[in-house]
Amino acid sequence: MKPWYHKGMFWDPPREIFTIPLIGRPVVWYGLLFALGVWLGYQVALWRVTKLCGDKKRAAQLCERLAMHVIIGCVIGAKVGHVLFYEPWALIQSDPLMLIRFWEEGLASHGAVVGIAMGLAIFAKKIKIGVLAWIDVLAVPACIAGAFIRFGNFVNQEILGIQCRLPWAVTFGHPVDGSIPVARHPVQLYEAFGYLAIGYLISYVWQKENRQGFIAGLFFVCVFAFRFCMEFFKERQSALLGDANLFTMGQYLSIPLIAVGIYLMRKAARSGAKLHVAFD
Repeated sequence: MKPWYHKGMFWDPPREIFTIPLIGRPVVWYGLLFALGVWLGYQVALWRVTKLCGDKKRAAQLCERLAMHVIIGCVIGAKVGHVLFYEPWALIQSDPLMLIRFWEEGLASHGAVVGIAMGLAIFAKKIKIGVLAWIDVLAVPACIAGAFIRFGNFVNQEILGIQCRLPWAVTFGHPVDGSIPVARHPVQLYEAFGYLAIGYLISYVWQKENRQGFIAGLFFVCVFAFRFCMEFFKERQSALLGDANLFTMGQYLSIPLIAVGIYLMRKAARSGAKLHVAFD
């Protein structure tokens, strides 16, 4: 008999909450948690923009347009990023339409960052408020949304941690990838609570720091340095990198974003441009 601390928790919840009558479409936990994270992030962004521009009506108009660009950019970038970074090239060549089948499983956060940045660039050009100002605004909302997406991954039994024998280990009953049920690091929860902690840190710095681009830089450094560390606790996911590689795909993709964050913080420290001025 194994001691209690080798047992951990067994986790095998239903992925579907209920089925919508008449149309027969299921409502799934992942989708609900994803939507909840986006909604909470939107509320925080609305509060922040209202505080910066001092006009609640204008803030609501800006955030509605912002949300459209961010959500479209996020979905496209996350899907395309997943296919390009994690699927075999031979599979993409034989089925290129998988790049645009957004309803299928598989989203990559690094691809989402690129998609959101492109959406923000288009949005910022239209309203003539710089991209950095909007990344500053979206830093905490992004942490909230990212946390709830990871909660959804936990319910879905995907993005698995490596095997371990710890008191808080989780055995997933039916992992998405079909792997056998063994005790693992609940890395989805590590990331979820880590993103919430980073969001809290950034919200505190929000009150003290008003240099444009500093919050954006802090966000990139904290989130992707944390993500880099968390990858050590994950099973390898990319079909493009073998086990012999020093780092995972997630780590390789995080390194340039950490560098971008350091650059933005240094630039903000030198320029001293104030964030609230961008919204005047």
